[in-house]
Formats: sequence, structure tokens, C-alpha cells
Amino acid sequence: MPYKYLAPLFSTALLYLVFYLISTFKFDVQIKAVAIPYDFFLQLVVAYMLFAWSRRIWIFLVLQTLLAGVLYIGNAVKISFFGGPIMPDDVHALRSLLLILDGWRFFAAAVPLAAIASLFLFNFTMRHWSAYLASMMAILLGMTIVYQPDMIVGPLDKHFGNSVWDQRSNYLWHGATMYSLQEGSRYFLLADVAPDVNEAQEAAYNLLPAQPPEDRSVKPFTPRNVHLVLLESFWDPNGLKKAHYKQNPLASEFRKLWKGANYAHAMAPVFGGYTANSEFEVLCGFPVVKDNVKFERQLLNHVPCLPRVLADKGYKTTASHPNVPVFWNRVNAYERMGFQTYWSLDDFVQDDMNREFLSDVSLYRQVLDKIKPALEAKQPIFDYIVTYFGHWNYPLSESRPPKISSPSPVEEVTTYANTVYYKSRELMGFIAEMQKRDPDGIIILFGDHLPFLGENFAGYVDSGVLASSRSEFTPEMFKFYVSTPMLVLNGRQGPVKVGSLPLYQVPALVLKLLNYDEPSIMDYTHPVQGMRIRPLPGLHFDLLDDGRIEVCKEPPYNEVCQKSAEWLRNVNTVSNDLFIGRQETRPQYSSPLLVQDVDFVGPPEKP
Repeated sequence: MPYKYLAPLFSTALLYLVFYLISTFKFDVQIKAVAIPYDFFLQLVVAYMLFAWSRRIWIFLVLQTLLAGVLYIGNAVKISFFGGPIMPDDVHALRSLLLILDGWRFFAAAVPLAAIASLFLFNFTMRHWSAYLASMMAILLGMTIVYQPDMIVGPLDKHFGNSVWDQRSNYLWHGATMYSLQEGSRYFLLADVAPDVNEAQEAAYNLLPAQPPEDRSVKPFTPRNVHLVLLESFWDPNGLKKAHYKQNPLASEFRKLWKGANYAHAMAPVFGGYTANSEFEVLCGFPVVKDNVKFERQLLNHVPCLPRVLADKGYKTTASHPNVPVFWNRVNAYERMGFQTYWSLDDFVQDDMNREFLSDVSLYRQVLDKIKPALEAKQPIFDYIVTYFGHWNYPLSESRPPKISSPSPVEEVTTYANTVYYKSRELMGFIAEMQKRDPDGIIILFGDHLPFLGENFAGYVDSGVLASSRSEFTPEMFKFYVSTPMLVLNGRQGPVKVGSLPLYQVPALVLKLLNYDEPSIMDYTHPVQGMRIRPLPGLHFDLLDDGRIEVCKEPPYNEVCQKSAEWLRNVNTVSNDLFIGRQETRPQYSSPLLVQDVDFVGPPEKP
């Protein structure tokens, strides 16, 4: 055997060792020893297939290094940031990631991907019989993954195991290559499909009470303005007891209002990112249960979400976000939910920037100018604002010098606190101005998710509020993990005490405050008696009325979890029917929004 055929063996062994050490000591992500032989063998098979298609050995070595780096270091980076490895749906999120990155960060992500594609095409050859064998193997594997995924998932689950709620542990016990094969196959096995008419109607029947909800208003519908503000990464840093801030990051005026609401919290579906999933819940009233972005591929229909319900009642519905309009597929998603106008990046003057992020005070001022004619004309308006300032890594500007210090070794503990210092104070200016202009309007404010505070939850771990891995979370930690400040101001009546409210129950709350008494899709997610249910990828927890928290991971469930799990199964069936299916469960009284009423920036893109 020519020595060149040993190249993949030695290169795979060296790369596996190097990336294993980097993952372990740099990111504290260590693949278990029992997984290494299987994972290494699978990586070796990939190496020899790549080698068979290669004309030049040196290009093969560069290409293998890049691919293994993306696989092993990429997973380690995502685990350290978000607590879980790369999932198949992250491929669909890649475009959005590249859109938001700038400068060296964009090139750091784009160059390796471009290099992999370019080098593969440049080095590709079919001159040897081994290339044909590698091609046959690749095609056969691809067809199996797509059309017969259970032939892969079943044996791998049986031999290696699988935790539906702890993907970090799955990765550590399987290794990057084995994990990618297993979860890539599971993606096709468990893909959401539209239910048939019988399934949809049965689920709807199980969810809708025999009688109208007791809290449904008998008062006439009252068309007051609704101002819904999603605050990027907004949270109370005072929860970090060991941060020892010398000054309170949160504005005292906000804390006073928040106290009047008995420190209400929103319970979000995500941590550290994926804002669009919090948006989906707060606008459409259905929970996100999987680790994917609902806006990208799971919102295909025009649905009577909150914007459309209000538009059908004569409201002007506007969405404002000073980012590129196609990010997270928002152009299509907003139009399908019923927004008539979407103001995005080019509709705002970039006059007060924190690096690439428009400041909140400028965003609020410009939005108020845009909706001023509607307010003055007494035109009911649903005004939805998504702030941009607050994204990691929490940059400030010369006009916003640091005010807060902390001895914490985690840099983000300090930088985030300074972001909140300005963000909360600019928010109070907006509230004061809005109450002055629209004293009877409903104002709802909430954080979309907790902020990223260092790798493996470092800033939270230091204060003992989270463990470094979800597998070690207590029930109280799971609740902490999703809870952000929430403030509901009901016109002149002031703050509303809503407790800990899952974001998907906000639309029903808005309709209740408006005395809306017609059927809506929000009726399907009416709270289960005695509990509030917060789904997360692979698990859910129940916040019981007596204060207990029941975490439901895997069957067999106890009585409480059986009740909530059955509710979730029915909700998911109706959700798939409404958002990707034939809409057999769509309330009959909802009328479609007229196309000519829509005023968007550019043509809607295909998802």
C-alpha cells in the first residue's frame, strides 16, 4: 500500500487530538472517553471519502482541518454560548447569522465556509475507483437519512442512548461526528407535518372548553391602542448576588413601576438568542417547543395572530425593528401574521449608534414620530417595537460611558450591566412620553430572553443561580433560565399583576384587556387549570398555583406531567394545522387581511 493512503489515518488522529484538547480546555466541552472510538472511526470514514475525491493531498489536509474545526470547535462554541450543540435547523439560521455579523466577525464565520466549498470543488476528482465508491456511499447514506431515517436513529439510540431534553449530554456521549449523523437523521424522522382533518379537529375539541372561558368579558369591545415592546436581552442584573455592583444597573423609576406589578415576569422559550421565537409566541399565542426558528420554515400560512385579529377590528398594525428586514425571515413572517406596515433598517435614521445597534432612545423617538398621525387621528393602532440595542457583546458609545463596575472575572457581567443602565433609563423616557400622548393605551414591555454572560453560563454560575449544564439544573433554575422582567400598563389603571406569564399567553391577555369576546386561535392555549406550562426543547415545566415547579423531562410522567404533556400534544397538533397545514381549526369569525392594506419594505421573500 502506498504511504499516501495512510495520510487520512494520521491526519484524522492528529486533528482529533488537537480539537479534542481545544474543546476540553478552552470551552470546557469534553467528549466522553467511551464515545471516542466510535466517533473517531466515523470521522476516519469521512476522511477517507474526502481523500478519495481529492487530487492533491495538501488541499485534502486543509479541507479536512476546516471541516473538523467547524464540527468540533463549532459545536464547542455553541455549547459554551447557548448550552447546546449545533442542531440541523441551525443550517437554516446561517443566513441570519451572516446578516447580523459585521467586520472581522463576519469574515471569521464566512471565510471558513467559503474556503470549504471552494477547496472541495477545486480539488474534486473522479479519476480513481475509490472516488466512485465514496460517491456511492455518500448517496446511499443521504437517501437513508432522508427517506429511511429510522434505520439510522433506531440502532444508534439503542446502542448509544438518547436524551430528548439534554442535547449537551447527547453530544458529549456520542462525539461530534456521531452526534451529527444521529441528530441529522432524527431531524427527518421527527419533522413536523400537517395533521389530517380528523387529528386537527380532535385536538381542537380537547383544547376548547365546553363553555366559554369564565374570564371572557361581557363588556363591549373597546378599541384602545396597544404598544408592545420587545426589549433585547432585557433582564435585572441584580439577580447576580456576587456581582457586587456599586450602583444599581436598573433604573429606580422602572423598579418602582415593576414593584407595582408585583415584579411580574415573562417566561420566554429561548436563552441568549433566537429572538424570533419569543416574537412568535407573543404575537401568535402558541408555544415554541423545538430548537428551531418558527419564522424560518414553520409559519407558512396567513394566520389570525394578534396583529391580524386587531387589523380586522380596524386597527393600524405596525412593526418596527432597525435591522435588515429579511433577518429571521421577518418580511414574510410579519406579513403572514397580519402586520400592515413593517419599518426596518432603511426606515430609520442611524443617528445615535452603539456600534451597529441603533440606540433605544432614537428608535422610540422615531417610532413615535411615525405613529403620531394615527394617535392624533384617534386611529386605533397596534404598535409593535423590537429594540436592537442590547445584543451581545453589549457595545456602548462615547455618549454612553460606563457607569457600573463589578469585580466579576466574567467581562459580560460588567458590560451587560452598563447596557441595562442606559436601556432601562431610555425605556422610562419612552413610557413617560407614551403615557403623555396616549394615557388610555395599553403598554406591554418584556425581555425576549436572558443575556449571554460568559461561556457555560459563567456569570450565572458564579452567583449560584444556574449550573454550568442544563443537566444539573434544579426546578428553580429552569424557571430562572427563562424569566425576564415584564410590565403590563393598563392605561390609567397602571401596572397589572400577571405573575410569571408564558409569552404565548400574552395575546390572550391583550384581547382580554380590550374586552374582545369573539373566538380566536388564542383560545386553544387557554391555561390548564392549576398550572402555567413552559415548554423548552425536549422538556417542559409546570408552574403550579401553589408555587411548586414540576419539571417534565421524559416518560413515564407523573400525574401532573401527564396532564400538561397531553395538553402540549394537542396544542402542537393545532399549531401545525394553523401554521403549516390546511387550517381546519381556524376560527370561522376571522376574516383575511386585504392584500392592499399591506405596506412592506420590499417584496416578501420566500422562506
